[in-house]
Amino acid sequence: MEPQSHSSSATPGLGFISPDARRPRVRRPRGLVGEIVERLAATIREGQLQTGEKLPTETEIMARFDVSRTVVREAISKLQASGLVETRHGIGTFVIERPDTGNFHIAAADFATVADVISVLELRISLETEAAGLAAQRRTAVHLQAMESALQTFRDSIEQDSDAVPADFQFHMEVARATGNRHFADLMTYLGTMIIPRTRVNTPRQAPEG
Repeated sequence: MEPQSHSSSATPGLGFISPDARRPRVRRPRGLVGEIVERLAATIREGQLQTGEKLPTETEIMARFDVSRTVVREAISKLQASGLVETRHGIGTFVIERPDTGNFHIAAADFATVADVISVLELRISLETEAAGLAAQRRTAVHLQAMESALQTFRDSIEQDSDAVPADFQFHMEVARATGNRHFADLMTYLGTMIIPRTRVNTPRQAPEG
């Protein structure tokens, strides 16, 4: 077998992903999403994709991993929810700078009791109430468009019975950005989807079959 040649014009970002991603194998949709998230997140965290650089297009990721557009979009949504990337509508998805989070941390272990969940909900309500008030005063047409897009993605996820958490979180991130105060967005980015405690409770459709 002749050795495979590598084009020097390969799309940035895809070249950092191991070629074995294209090998045929039996995988579940959830596993596919996780694999794409893991590989792209690794290229970002390792500095192979720098802040401000554009991720490969949906079509390019689909071809590399041999997956559907729905899987790619869900993976990108999870990267957004993790605070690694942001999507600029009509332009593409870009790596963003992660804030210095210090020692403050909320982890899954912090949701051991109902009281724990209520505590995080109180934090979320306080943060988002103030953010919504400031956003109402300072938002621009661009902010409104971004919020509407995230809201539509959320609606679509519900209708398709797919993971709506990334779109939910993205909507609240857009509200935080609309405040014009970067610290709201930084805090939301750090807290991530852990600030949505209800996602840890199964919905009727998602609950395991008895």
